[in-house]
Order: sequence, then C-alpha cells, then structure tokens
Amino acid sequence: MSTTGQGKGWDVLDSQDRARFEQVVLPHLDAAFNLSRWLLRSRADSEDVAQEALLRAFRFFRGFNGGDARAWLLQIVRNTCYTWLEKNRQVELMTEFDEDLHQQSSTTPEALAIAGDNRERLARALETLPVRFREVIILRELEGCSYKEIAAITSVPIGTVMSALARARQRLQRALTQPAQQEAPHEL
Repeated sequence: MSTTGQGKGWDVLDSQDRARFEQVVLPHLDAAFNLSRWLLRSRADSEDVAQEALLRAFRFFRGFNGGDARAWLLQIVRNTCYTWLEKNRQVELMTEFDEDLHQQSSTTPEALAIAGDNRERLARALETLPVRFREVIILRELEGCSYKEIAAITSVPIGTVMSALARARQRLQRALTQPAQQEAPHEL
C-alpha cells in the first residue's frame, strides 16, 4: 500500500487534472453550498456536507468525462446530503406530500415573495417543505437548473421532476398564503 493514500482508494489528481478541476468545478461552490444549506437546513451541517461533497468530487474527478460540471457537482452534493440525512435525520426523508392538504389558489408563491419584504417569510416557508420538494425548488428557482439538469442531478425522469416541482410549488404556495390569511385579521 502506498503512503499517499492511493491504496485506500484516494485518487490523487495530477497537476493537469487538478487545474481542470479548479477551472470547471470550483466556480460552482456557491451552488453546492446553497443546495446543501437548503436540504439540510443547518449552516454548520451544510458546510461540512458541502466540503465532503467537494472532496468526493475531487477524488472521483477522473471519472468526470466532460459535460455539465455544475449538474455533476450538484448530484454529488445531493447524494452526500441524503447520505448525511439517512444517518442523522431519517424522519425528514420519510415526510411525503399530502394531496388532501393542498388546494389551488390564484396567488402564486412568486407573486407573494415579490410583494414587498417577504424574504424571511419565503425562507421560513421553504424550510417547511419536505427535503425532496425543497431540493427541486432550490435547483429550479434559486440555481436556475433546467428540468433536464434537475433530472440528471436527482436521477429521476423529467416527468417526475415536473410533477415534484408542481407539488413543491403548491405546498410552498400554501405555506405562504396560510400565514398571510392568519395575519390579515390581526391587522384590522
């Protein structure tokens, strides 16, 4: 076994691969942290998990054959987050969407968020979503990923991404409108 760690499965990149890694992967660090932050809902945990994901990406960079580096990195971040959640918060992974709780309304989550100083309210509403819905909202709305990229990151069909995104938006809408309906009578 080598003393450099290669015997333990740690691939050490040569200088050319290291430079390529820095060029194509490192620009997406903010997106990686953002995704882990929203999935885990804890800054400290998300920093640790994002760092672990970056180490995994570095370790397996030789297996990256080009393409969308952001989607590749975010898939690693997502998988690392779910591994962490399985070990530390299994209850969150079991929370599912309940169709009976969600009703259509004419007000959209986006319109509510834009309507003034609702940034904190939107963040609190996002926190209430189950992790699987939170991830598709974050990837689509905050990271600007296409449906195809989200499908690649989450390893699910595009149709499932679209369905999950619609349900996540409905749930987010309900979380945003419900407190507004409760707060309105207090203002009168």
